[in-house]
Amino acid sequence: MSRVVATKPTLTYNLRGYRVSSRRTCLIFGGSGYIGCHLAARLRHIGRFERIVLADIEPPKKWLADGVAEYVRCDVRAPISEETIGDSPAWIFNLAAVHREPGHEPIEYFETNLRGARHVTEFAARADCRNLFFTSSISVYGPTDSAIDEAAPICPITPYGSSKYAAELTHEAWRSGGPDRRLIICRPGVVYGPHDPGNILRMIRAIKGGYFVIPGSPRIRKSYAYIAGLLDSVEFVMDHGDPYVCYNYVETPTEPLSDLISRIRSRFDVRMPTISLPLPLLLPLSHAAALFIPNTAIHPTRVRKAATQTWIVPKFLEEAGFEFRYPFGSSLEHWLEQAPHDF
Repeated sequence: MSRVVATKPTLTYNLRGYRVSSRRTCLIFGGSGYIGCHLAARLRHIGRFERIVLADIEPPKKWLADGVAEYVRCDVRAPISEETIGDSPAWIFNLAAVHREPGHEPIEYFETNLRGARHVTEFAARADCRNLFFTSSISVYGPTDSAIDEAAPICPITPYGSSKYAAELTHEAWRSGGPDRRLIICRPGVVYGPHDPGNILRMIRAIKGGYFVIPGSPRIRKSYAYIAGLLDSVEFVMDHGDPYVCYNYVETPTEPLSDLISRIRSRFDVRMPTISLPLPLLLPLSHAAALFIPNTAIHPTRVRKAATQTWIVPKFLEEAGFEFRYPFGSSLEHWLEQAPHDF
């Protein structure tokens, strides 16, 4: 088996005086997913790397333009071959994850998220990569009764959240293996934006169609992360230069669900009222729907998640002077400009 050829890094200096590797290659595990494709497009646009490689079990999304990145098939649940990439990457981004809830058995989250973290960090050590970026999740905090920041206790209540925190510890163990290793851990909220058919777009379509029901209190707060703002934070923290950063990314301030709904109704001129139902009434209805409609949008797990407050504060970014450009209303406008066909 051939070995990864470690190229000697060329060092430049950022505005803070820290040394930054300018080796030409980055490797994105889980790069064919939603965040990975957007990240590849951003990195290509700003010219940070000459070569961008997406390593995933499936090819990238069809909307990703040709020539943005190379694709290699890779399953992080298995040891990663040193033939995956031809030279030593300046950066490795580990985005590979099983995250959808419901939809997987508990063991599946750990097989990909934890075992994958072990295989990625082992590969990084063999490839002599000194810079690693890992996307975790705000799920590591569990339910949030009030506003919390990065200093809050870790208390995941789902297999997904537990597997993500275990993966964080795995990446931290990799960092401790060398004095010049750099690790960035990002804990984003629910990510949304162009080309994403996820929670926010489903909510928008349901509100426009007049069939959205607020589960529980309309005043609970929900932290979300717009994809363009998330990528801004990736650039910002990479240039920040600290050898270790663990940061939250959500749009700020976190707004009550009722305010988000009001912005959607106003932007799309929705006249039909949006009602709320108590959770004890809505849950039996969702159980009945799950019996007859596979993968229903009102599955009990989804209903409980929608009714659970996530009030996250991105304190690290706030104190570091990061510019949040996409509060919810602005993100809708940007989304409509970038991908009007989504709506």
